[in-house]
Parts: sequence; structure tokens; C-alpha cells
Amino acid sequence: MTSWWKDAIVYQIYPRSFNDSNDDGIGDINGITEKLNYLKTLGIDIIWLSPLYQSPNDDNGYDISDYQAIMDEFGTMAEYDLMLKRAKELGIHIMMDLVVNHTSDEHAWFQASKQSKDNPKRDYYIWKDPLPDGSAPTNWGAAFGGSAWEYDEKTNQYFLHLFSKKQPDLNWENEAMRQDIYEMMRFWLEKGVSGFRMDVINMISKDRHFPDGKLLKTGYGDGSPYYFNGPKVHDYLQEMHQEALTGYQTITVGEMPNVSVEQAKKYTGKDRQELDMVFHFEHVGLGDGELGKWSPEDWSLIELKAIFSTWQEGLDAVGWNSLYWSNHDQPRAISRFGNDSEAYRVRSGKMLATALHMLKGTPYIFQGEEIGMTNVSFNDLADYRDLETLNAYDELVGKDLLTNEEMLAAIHARGRDNARTPMQWSDEFQAGFTEGTPWIPINPNYSDINVVAALEDENSLFYYYQQLIALRKKYPIIVEGRYQVLYPDHEDIYLYKRVLDKQELWVLTNFSDKKVFVDIDVTLAEGQCLIANIGKGIKQKEASIELEPYQAAVYLFDK
Repeated sequence: MTSWWKDAIVYQIYPRSFNDSNDDGIGDINGITEKLNYLKTLGIDIIWLSPLYQSPNDDNGYDISDYQAIMDEFGTMAEYDLMLKRAKELGIHIMMDLVVNHTSDEHAWFQASKQSKDNPKRDYYIWKDPLPDGSAPTNWGAAFGGSAWEYDEKTNQYFLHLFSKKQPDLNWENEAMRQDIYEMMRFWLEKGVSGFRMDVINMISKDRHFPDGKLLKTGYGDGSPYYFNGPKVHDYLQEMHQEALTGYQTITVGEMPNVSVEQAKKYTGKDRQELDMVFHFEHVGLGDGELGKWSPEDWSLIELKAIFSTWQEGLDAVGWNSLYWSNHDQPRAISRFGNDSEAYRVRSGKMLATALHMLKGTPYIFQGEEIGMTNVSFNDLADYRDLETLNAYDELVGKDLLTNEEMLAAIHARGRDNARTPMQWSDEFQAGFTEGTPWIPINPNYSDINVVAALEDENSLFYYYQQLIALRKKYPIIVEGRYQVLYPDHEDIYLYKRVLDKQELWVLTNFSDKKVFVDIDVTLAEGQCLIANIGKGIKQKEASIELEPYQAAVYLFDK
């Protein structure tokens, strides 16, 4: 596999919320094209585009009805081609979202599949007979609530949908279906895209025995042991690489819930010809309670460091890490892991960026992260748009598992719409996102947190991200250095170093809102401070260093 992406920075765009060029309240392709110079100024190398394909939009585009057409709300294929051309002129690669665990129920394949049991496309999806009592083939629950099986009266069978009932799962056992997927991937690669972020790609191989799962509080079974990292997933990914990716200079990243480091070694192993890297979920799952993210609990920095260290050390020589705090499915990083108060929002944002971008792997920035956008707290459930959130509210509050107040608090803290409020470009009407009515309300703090304000402030988070990106380009130790954690059991600070040849890079961050003192065995003044979020760096008296609340600094030493 090629490794041109190893020193690259990826920026994720959620098109619906990025920039609206025609004032219909929905971000679009021309809106992205308008902002490419902004991204070039930031310094990113790759844009990961959340789905732009034709879709009825049940799950905000992750339910695709035509893989080779553009959603009408986003524009036209000609506009897409122009955006791709302009990005290439600026030296920016485009990585598409590949959603091939499931399609929309409005996809032509599924429309044909449900016509009859002997339709040529029937086996493109997973159909099963009812149990003798007429009930679903298994007790599995779907990710968005309810059963994972939907009954079809016409053919007297159930089809599997691990997400919404409008997102039927594809049957990867079917070779013709797989070949159609590979042909579609080549269509986009021939256009000039540089790779794919693969949605829940470790769910494509199911245990064909379809056992019942352990019963959960929702009343449904946990089917995850039978569809995550399934028996043929590596065969399929190796075939995909051979059939669709060979011959192209690509970047591939697999979104993989429930993946372990040992499994990731197989997915990303240098000689296995599967994927370049994976997204794991361990750190973003910190604090999940009995009802997952809907019953959030306290988490500790010790746990977070242990997760990062396990992945850094585990994939050091045999794979590659994806580095992220945020994406379209996660709350805003500063609200989740930092401190979004007025006093510490920018400083903690810089600290989080430092801690992440100095690790070994490819860093991902989610739109708005570079200006410090925060979670939003809508008081009215009607202001939320996310299918997962609305279904979870109906199920958990409806079954008296959570009160209305508890559920709203969980949504405010962990709901996906936190990431999906429109990009805050200015303090003007509708944050400069649109002159129309936005598809989802804008975070009211846009008057203070916006791109214009960030660009006018030389000490802003934007310019700090710009510096971090430039450092990764300049210093090979940031890309290739070995990782070693220091003080793994300290409750407030995350200190680690990177080592390459005779150089050491020390990364010092304080995750707390209090001043912290700790001893270290280097004299910081003997090194070069590459970046710091407070003044010129960290105070040191003899062996003891003093870290201010949310302080961060990086030092380079030549040994």
C-alpha cells in the first residue's frame, strides 16, 4: 500500500451543515467549493465528504438510493466534478463516504428484491422466514431502536436492518452484489477521488447461523457478537482491495465499532492488503452507562490515556491509527473532553488539539472544530433532527427507562445533532451559513464563535490548528516517532513523548481546570518549544514543572 497519507491531515465536511450557496437552508456542493480556499489556508490535505449520494434522507444521507447520483438538495454531478477539479488545483484530495453495509429501501436493488422470492436481486439482501409463531427470525435489536427485522407481507419473510427499517442490510455472501459494489467504487476512483471512509465496514459479514443475542433492558437481544468482525470480513476486504482499489493511489479508513487492537492489526496490517487505518470507538465510548451514551457517567483521564496508549503501542509497527475527537456522530470535542466555558473554551480546545495531533497516526478535524464550536442545548425536542436521537427518546422515555429530563440532558451531552448544527461562518444572520431557514437550528453562540472572528484573532484556535498542521509537515518525528506515555496514573495530566533516532518530542498537557505540579527528568529550557497554548511554554523550577489549567506545550530535544 502507498503511504502518501501518513503526514496528511483530514478535514471532515458534513455537507448539509457546511455552507449553503442557494439559500434553501441546506448546505450544498457549490457551498463547499466556495470554501476550499479557507481549507487551503488551514492547511489540510484531504477532505472526507459525508454522503452526497441520492437518498430519501431517512438517516441524513447514510441511506443511499443511488450510489452514482448526487442528492438533489446538494446539487448536480457537474457541480461535484467542478468541486473535485478545484480541490485538485489546490492540492486537496477528496475522500468519499462509502456506505455498503446497507442501502436505502428505495434503492433499485431493494425495490426489485422485495418483488418476489425468485427475483434476481432477492439475494442482494438478507431475507429470512418467520419463526413458527410468525415472529422475527432473531431477537436482535436495531441500532436506531426496535427490532432489527422488518416483516414483508407480500413475500412472507423478514429482511434484516441493523439500523433504520429504511436501511436494509446488503448480503455480502452474494458475489454479484459485491461486484456491483466494486464497479461503483471504480466509478468514483476514475472520477479522481482519492479513497473512501467506509461506514460500519466491519459489519458486512454476518454469522449465517443468526443466533439470538443476550437480552437487553430494551427487550431486544444484543446481536453484535454475530455481526461485528464476522467470519468472512477479511476475505471481503481483501477482495475489495484487489477488485476496486489496486492501481489507484488511495486512502482507506474503516469505521469499526467493537474493534479491538488485535483485530485492527489484521485490518490495517501492511502486507494484508485490506485498509490503511480504522476508526475505533473506545475513547468516544468513555462514560457510557447501562443505556450506552443515553445514561452517561463520569469518565477519567486515566482511562482515556490507557486507551490511547493501547492503540499507539499496539499499532506502532504493524498498522496505523486514525486520530480524532469529533465527527458527525459525536458531540463537540471541547464540550465532551475539554471545557466549553467562556474562560477555558479556546485554551482547552488548543490543549485537546495538541494532545491528539502529536500522536502517531492521521489526525482528523471535524468542521467547526478548528474554531472551537460547542455542543448545543435545544430545549424543545422538535428542534432535533437525528433519527437515532428521536427514536431513542421514544423508546427509552416511552418505556420509562429514562425521564424526559434525563433524556434531554443526555441528548445535550452526547446527541449526534451537536455536531450537525450549521457551520458558524460569521456573526451575521444565520451565522453566514444561509439566508434561508436552516434545516436544523443554529447554535445561538455563533455571534461569538465564528470563522470571521477566528481569522481576525492571531491567537485564535484556527491559527493554532494551522501551526499544528505545519509542524506535522516539518518534523518526521511527529509522523514516525515511537510513543511512550509518562505518568499513566496521573488524574489530571497527559504527558507522553515520541522518539525517533536521536530526537525526543515531549508533549505536556493538563486536562484539568486546576494548576498541577509534576517532576520530569528533562530540562525544558534545553529543548525547543515548538508550540504552546499559553505564552512561551511551561514554567520549570529544577525538576518540577507547573502546568496551568488546560495548558499544553510541545518540546523537541536533540539527544
